[in-house]
Amino acid sequence: MTVEISGMSSESLNADDLASIIQGADEDTADSLSTKSSSPIGRRAHAATIKRDKTVAKSALIQVKAQKGNMTDTNTTYNVIIPENGVPIKAWTKGVALEQEAENQLRNVASMPFVYKWVAAMPDVHWGIGATVGSVIPTKGAIIPAAVGVDIGCGMMAAKTSLNARDLPDNLHDIRTTIERAIPHGRTDNGGRNDRGAWANIPARQIEVWSELKPGYDAILSKHSKLNRGNDLNHLGTLGTGNHFIEVCLDEDDNVWFMLHSGSRGVGNRIGTYFIELAKSDVRKWHINLPDKDLAYFGEGTEHFDDYVEALRWAQKFAMANRELMMEALVNALRDSGEVPSFGAAIEAVNCHHNYVSIENHYGQNVFVTRKGAVRARLGDMGIIPGSMGAQSFIVRGLGNPESFHSCSHGAGRAMSRGEAKRRFTVADHEAATAGVECRKDAGVIDETPGAYKPISAVMKAQADLVEIVHTLRQVVCVKG
Repeated sequence: MTVEISGMSSESLNADDLASIIQGADEDTADSLSTKSSSPIGRRAHAATIKRDKTVAKSALIQVKAQKGNMTDTNTTYNVIIPENGVPIKAWTKGVALEQEAENQLRNVASMPFVYKWVAAMPDVHWGIGATVGSVIPTKGAIIPAAVGVDIGCGMMAAKTSLNARDLPDNLHDIRTTIERAIPHGRTDNGGRNDRGAWANIPARQIEVWSELKPGYDAILSKHSKLNRGNDLNHLGTLGTGNHFIEVCLDEDDNVWFMLHSGSRGVGNRIGTYFIELAKSDVRKWHINLPDKDLAYFGEGTEHFDDYVEALRWAQKFAMANRELMMEALVNALRDSGEVPSFGAAIEAVNCHHNYVSIENHYGQNVFVTRKGAVRARLGDMGIIPGSMGAQSFIVRGLGNPESFHSCSHGAGRAMSRGEAKRRFTVADHEAATAGVECRKDAGVIDETPGAYKPISAVMKAQADLVEIVHTLRQVVCVKG
């Protein structure tokens, strides 16, 4: 809407002009009401005009700032947010809600002086601790530990089998319980000695893999001994809690797939938490002011930078091995279950991180790329984008879009907090939403019900220029922690 302010069109005024009008209006109002040369009616009328100009100017200023801060480029497949400070934000959120809290976090990250070119936000973007989940942050000379998060190396693995839907039993309950017996999941006893989510008797295969991981872990502990407390080997090959899952799925041709989601478990959480706090301590020591304390960072060449990178890479390696061990256990357990005929696995297999850092070359520069809830999607890269319980999931192939720094979403993305989901949905709602899926249907998983997530169809539509769909999967069995 165009209105006139002091004889000028509001459209012709910039933010500085409007701010000056507001400041001048305050001064003129005081002068008008104190002058003795005009009648009381005249003074009040003039003051009313000034007040109107001020109100209209304020409204116009808000619109100008909104247009500057949320600029949508209709000629692209993404929205562009231009913060007052820092680099732009390219958000693949057309047709997908972007919560204000998440946008505020993106603005904070974009204001950091070492962010390279722009921040990319995926369509599943939502608020997270430190930085938004679903963000891609390229940096030069620094890494923000909280932008990686505490579930370092969290990611997905999927394997196509030779089984078909017709090979599965009519009742899938025993398939689910077979998986639950084979792979520790969840968390009990406050993570203590009797925790069902950890190994009580560690299998030989886990010990074998740990022997390859342990030297790297010992090197980290030699410099940071406080990390040597808690779970490590006993979590190798275990699922965890929250949104981690194991699923049996069918593709568009009714082929059976196994799919799982997990990361570096307790040891990765411990590493992430420790270095986040260490970064905060370093930043306080250097008297650096931050828009958010969780954006504390390690600068390249500083005391703890190399130690963090070393620990980060080790945790990512642990996470990859964790998923591989679970997939082995899943395949072996179902082969021995008597529930399905003999089958082959890994006809097609994908294992990808979505919480991690890597060194990559973009626009001619080598940079650190932090993906927090995002998957690498270079041209030809295979990836996995899961939906929620009861929704579709997708095996995808990257299109190598340079503007997203060769990235895509890591899932549907939460539409609300866990607490809000528990308040809003009932067990009956969850049962209806997961009809046809053999899974837990109790109050303990309400926060993971499909309605707590964004519609995966809208998420996929918003990133059609980032990936192409190779397979569409639908869950028939889902195991949650």
